[in-house]
Amino acid sequence: MQIRETSIAGLVEIFPRVFGDDRGVFFESYNEETFKKLGLPVNFVQDNQSFSRKGVVRGLHFQNAPFAQGKLVRVISGRVLDVAVDIRPDSPTFGKHEVFELSGEQNNIAYIPEGFAHGFVALEDSVFSYKCTNLYSKESESGILWNDPDLNIDWGITDPIVSEKDLVLPTFRSLFGELIK
Repeated sequence: MQIRETSIAGLVEIFPRVFGDDRGVFFESYNEETFKKLGLPVNFVQDNQSFSRKGVVRGLHFQNAPFAQGKLVRVISGRVLDVAVDIRPDSPTFGKHEVFELSGEQNNIAYIPEGFAHGFVALEDSVFSYKCTNLYSKESESGILWNDPDLNIDWGITDPIVSEKDLVLPTFRSLFGELIK
């Protein structure tokens, strides 16, 4: 596996070794020993999978402590623009975001640590998979409005399909206003 560091500490893109021939491809999307050597978390307690039609935006979601989640995310089929926003108040990159294009063709993976809001837009009909370091808790769930003007994320689409729940998420400023410089 190869790791690409991002401008935000702890947030990385992973490129597994892919073995292919005329039958198809094989790769390890997770290997505890390799992840330990790379300094990545190895204790994942919940796997999730979603299907999203082209144009669907999901997010920006996060879990508050004590149920904060790190996520190992990848696309099984299709292609998404994956977004991670640093919401760690003491981080020098607080309020900054990174964007990954994840695809079933590339087989690339992103690790999003605890303390990040996360979302994605399906650029094609896509099956999205993520392993979580903590269990989901309805009482701890939160989020940030996907098109928040302070974050200024370029989602690369027009006319997104957004759930009613995600359309009424609070803004970054309403959640973290006292921390914004």
